[in-house]
Amino acid sequence: MLQRVICISAIAILISCNSKEKKTKVVETNKSLEAEIEYKIASDLGEGALWNYKTQELYWIDIEKKLLNIYNPETKENKTINMPSRIGTVVPVNSEEVLSALEDGVYKTNLKTGVSELFVDMSEPLKECRLNDGKVDPNGRFWVGSMHWDQKKGHAKLFSINEKGAFSTKIDSVTISNGIVWTSDKSTMYYIDTPTSQIKAFDYNDETGEISNGRVAVEIEKSLGHPDGMAIDEEDMLWVGMWNGNAVIRFNPKTGKIIQKIPVPAHNVTSCAFGGEDLGVLYITSARIDMTEDELKKYPNSGSIFKVVPGVKGVKSAFYKDQSKK
Repeated sequence: MLQRVICISAIAILISCNSKEKKTKVVETNKSLEAEIEYKIASDLGEGALWNYKTQELYWIDIEKKLLNIYNPETKENKTINMPSRIGTVVPVNSEEVLSALEDGVYKTNLKTGVSELFVDMSEPLKECRLNDGKVDPNGRFWVGSMHWDQKKGHAKLFSINEKGAFSTKIDSVTISNGIVWTSDKSTMYYIDTPTSQIKAFDYNDETGEISNGRVAVEIEKSLGHPDGMAIDEEDMLWVGMWNGNAVIRFNPKTGKIIQKIPVPAHNVTSCAFGGEDLGVLYITSARIDMTEDELKKYPNSGSIFKVVPGVKGVKSAFYKDQSKK
């Protein structure tokens, strides 16, 4: 009788453990994947990939050429809008407008007319700096960081812009503000300051927009390249474009480990975004800037848009909640 009870208990424990494993298991995608060209173009500094799930279009930018791009994978057409200055990122507001992060602040850009109007003047805190990467949080606030023109250490910041258009500083002493994402339960924000070679995690309050308890989630070996733009998938795993790294890498922020590395035939991989009708395609931007002649010969399609179907889906990108006129 005792032996039978012990056996039943052991089985119950095993079932319980297996059940927990299923809840936390991370999908192992195809290890032999390699990104392929989606749209061939010689952009200088392609960046800021973002999928508009409402229009089924990919927003992306060329910082140095001061271009906002809207790419339609179905038609293979890429619409360009000339910006007043270098553009660091773009996020959607509605069907006709986006917020564009430029050199002196955030602008509202009309996608039909191509006209950009200053929305948030940030010229004072941006002295000797320009705006760089950013995204909208689950509550509709626009988070955008900066970088010093000469990349001086600790001279940049991470800002948050609320629904009324008022900005506040969230993180000081940043060098090159880059990738930023939030978990599906809205409790954690992940953030990259590129030269640190780290992905940091913060406790995030969706109601107030406050962050706290900053800590290192992932330490990235410098031999892999430099972490740039970032996306998050439906399992809350992180996908990071690697500058000088020829790849996009999927990290588990809970363990700090690499899950998968997908080679990209470009030297400087800058950002990525999940797109397509089911958010199952990963679109990847790249750059030609800062490449040697030998590197350009080896990676002639650098600057293009690439894609891969990794076997895991992304999440919908949030729209800026504009209440400035209400």
